[in-house]
Amino acid sequence: MPKKILLLTGDAAEVLEVYYPYYRLLEEGFEAVIAAPTKKVLHTVVHDFVDGWETYSEKPAHLLKADIAFADVNPSDYDGLIIPGGRAPEYIRGDKDLPRILSHFLEQDKPVGAICHAVQVFVALQDTRYFEGKTMTAYTACRPDVERLGARYAPDTLHVDDKLVTGHAWPDLPGFMREFLRLFK
Repeated sequence: MPKKILLLTGDAAEVLEVYYPYYRLLEEGFEAVIAAPTKKVLHTVVHDFVDGWETYSEKPAHLLKADIAFADVNPSDYDGLIIPGGRAPEYIRGDKDLPRILSHFLEQDKPVGAICHAVQVFVALQDTRYFEGKTMTAYTACRPDVERLGARYAPDTLHVDDKLVTGHAWPDLPGFMREFLRLFK
């Protein structure tokens, strides 16, 4: 039976940070399941870097079908978790079912991948003990979120701390997915 990986996302997810992991997982023979606050067609966005801008630009991208709503997720059915970035993390972190899902993966020491702004979802957890003594990276604007969790911020674009794989942004996806997949070998 193939390993099942849950991808937690929502509207305004960065298109590359959700599609790239999704297709890499399928390519490796995993079952990849897209979860969102509700089971619907999601709108992804393209975040790109523009010379002279102090932040990224955002444009509409592809549509993405969510397979399951957060309320219907039984986390014990899954072997690992990937959380794409974009703007989705800033609003899915308010979903009442998110802490239940996240806590399971962290308590059971299952592989967790979080890229770019994904670290924002961890702020929804009341218990930050999962991150004490950990080192994580994220998009530079999310450094305060990493530190609020009690973790050390790594300026590297990719960081692995035990079964927690974190990446800076979509250009880091090849290394991010290589390290995440390595946890299953």
